Amino acid sequence: MSADTRSHPVPGRTGPGRRRPVQQRSQERYERILDACAALLDEAGAVALTTKEVAQRAQVPIGTLYQFFAGKEDLLAALAGRNLDRYLHRLDDRLRAEVPTGPAGFTDLAVEEFVAMKRSVPGFGQVDFGFAGPAGPNGVHDDRHLLDTELDNNTAVALRLQALGGELFATADPAALTLGLRVALEAADAVLKLAFRGDPEGDPAMIAECKRLVRCYLLEQLGPR
Repeated sequence: MSADTRSHPVPGRTGPGRRRPVQQRSQERYERILDACAALLDEAGAVALTTKEVAQRAQVPIGTLYQFFAGKEDLLAALAGRNLDRYLHRLDDRLRAEVPTGPAGFTDLAVEEFVAMKRSVPGFGQVDFGFAGPAGPNGVHDDRHLLDTELDNNTAVALRLQALGGELFATADPAALTLGLRVALEAADAVLKLAFRGDPEGDPAMIAECKRLVRCYLLEQLGPR
């Protein structure tokens, strides 16, 4: 594994959003707003979400919300970034505890932690590291770039996973590895969406097939490690 990634933000995220607060009281309000956003996503979905409703649920004035977030897109981007940070923290804990020896072990743990968050984290079924719900109007200007203004969501995630995996992904061509991880993420997204489409806990057979699909692909791309 690489050095601890817990303090590393999502790379390159810039734009109209406000600066994350430093003072404890402001931090608590910031997190409460994100918690309210996540809860409302489960109730109404991303299409119907409004900043007014989020402020009301968080019990803060709408002006306070706009001190932290420029609008709905920025709010959802912050939630996606928080989800990714929490996912990487959880995955890092598993990697440290179980010490997988190669891409196959990394893949299984990565899928398992994603599934665990899908089952338990509010709002994750609508916004994980980008939009997870069905395609359609969502009131967001560009939902492909919630994590980074220049990279698409899965490329941004691939770079974070590449850094977290470290020596597990030893390769002479980091760019090819990033591409491979991005393709693996796209494939995993599709299969896991299918797994959760009719089962809130996820179809175990589909989850197992997701692991197998990504393992086989990465082993073919990277070779045994």
